[in-house]
Amino acid sequence: MSFINYSAREINCKIVYYGPGLCGKTTNLNFIYRKTRPESRGKMISLATETERTLFFDFLPLALGEIKGFKTRFHLYTVPGQIFYDASRKLILKGVDGIVFVADSQVERMDANIESFDNMKDNLEDHGYSLKKIPYVIQYNKRDILNCVPVAEMKKILNVDGVPDFEGMALQGTGVFETLKSVVKSVLAEIKKGA
Repeated sequence: MSFINYSAREINCKIVYYGPGLCGKTTNLNFIYRKTRPESRGKMISLATETERTLFFDFLPLALGEIKGFKTRFHLYTVPGQIFYDASRKLILKGVDGIVFVADSQVERMDANIESFDNMKDNLEDHGYSLKKIPYVIQYNKRDILNCVPVAEMKKILNVDGVPDFEGMALQGTGVFETLKSVVKSVLAEIKKGA
């Protein structure tokens, strides 16, 4: 699924941040963008309509080295959170190499988390992908809010595959880079298998 640019000697990988509305997907990307060195990142692009917004930017992490003489560039996307933007969500998943599912830890948002996770699986299947074969991680965001679901309960409901998962407070940056590093590591392992 990754795209190889032979003239630039780059492997381009797509990572999508998926989750319910207002769970912290955009906050994660904004934090990563602010903390990434300007010479290593592209422009932040926001594709906004009257009612939805998708963010995108790419970066070239210099510390990861090369794969068979190729640099690795990561393109990070968010999907619109609201379920009624399903066509946009499905389109953004096309060609995905890795997924960060951002779950909202608030008690009243658990149904939205489950609905969004199921929607993600359905949209992947519509593209012929299986969640069993695409690297993904889970971030339990908003752990600083008082009305939180215990992490053990969230794991039981959302992390049935036992993938890497992280507690996060994206506004403060807690868990943001740990989550990103984990999905990047999994995506690179998949690329190396096929190289």
